[in-house]
Amino acid sequence: MKQDLSAAELNGLLNANAVTLVDVREAAEYAAERIEGAVLHPLSTFNPQALPPGKLVFQCGIGRRSLEALRRHAAAGLPPAQHLQGGLTAWKQAGLPTQRG
Repeated sequence: MKQDLSAAELNGLLNANAVTLVDVREAAEYAAERIEGAVLHPLSTFNPQALPPGKLVFQCGIGRRSLEALRRHAAAGLPPAQHLQGGLTAWKQAGLPTQRG
């Protein structure tokens, strides 16, 4: 399974309801702006065992924290997951919509 997803690839998976998007930023960042449908699991309190079941894609602001979440998820022995390369920044650069507030 490919680890890094582009914004376009993630958008297609979300539109097909094929993955759960997990936002690993902090609550204030999530509240300010997020990708519609993302569930919040901040990296600061990250517990791989508390994540929803199914195919997961991690996302943060630029891709650094989501890679760390991916590493922790794999270290916990859980099924392979993916992450949004470039994070929310790449999503917005691709012209894709976000929710604010």
